[in-house]
Amino acid sequence: MAILEDAVLGVHIAAGFLALAAGAGALVTEKGGRRHRRLGRTYVGGMAVVSATALGLLALEQSVGRIVLGLIAVFSFYFAFSGYRVLSRKRPRDAPERIDWAAAGLLAAAGVGMIGLGATFVLDGVDFGVVLLVFGGLAFVFFVSDVRQFRATETPPRTWFFEHVKRMGGAYIATVTAFAVVNATFLPTVARWLVPTVVGTVAIRLATRRYQRQFASGGQPADAD
Repeated sequence: MAILEDAVLGVHIAAGFLALAAGAGALVTEKGGRRHRRLGRTYVGGMAVVSATALGLLALEQSVGRIVLGLIAVFSFYFAFSGYRVLSRKRPRDAPERIDWAAAGLLAAAGVGMIGLGATFVLDGVDFGVVLLVFGGLAFVFFVSDVRQFRATETPPRTWFFEHVKRMGGAYIATVTAFAVVNATFLPTVARWLVPTVVGTVAIRLATRRYQRQFASGGQPADAD
């Protein structure tokens, strides 16, 4: 069992580094270009393996730490998954499929789990509970937002583009957070978990505004129609 666990953990770590590198590459390459798409698919694949192996580690040991890891894995991968899936709904007639609804349901379930554990931790005086409450709250914000979008009969032009930017950006925040949690040990635990979210959210908002101005002036990234 120990050999199997070490193997799963090794794959988990390797996939995490792959996602970290591919995500960085996708961020700096031309949006919509061939290299961007290739790196983006690699990133989503890496995140899928990271999440799957996190759940595999949970299956091997049902500890509280592994449960937290599993919940965060579902939460993190949803951003990459939904950011990729939104590319299939560029046209108004493109409706969400069952897999999109199922994924949103899993996000909501993970949100319930994180809020429940977070509240328990806070009541026990464990600071990490704040992190889980924040992540659980974000899970429900995106769940409600997605359900509304799934049910909407009309959406503003290029909604898919901005959702893609926000969600892939959110997924990469999760990737950077995992790296920071392991390596930035000089920071307090809560800071390691939440600083990337704060900084990344600001960066996403700035990028979104830049693209909005670019569209308004008549310019556009590749494949933005």
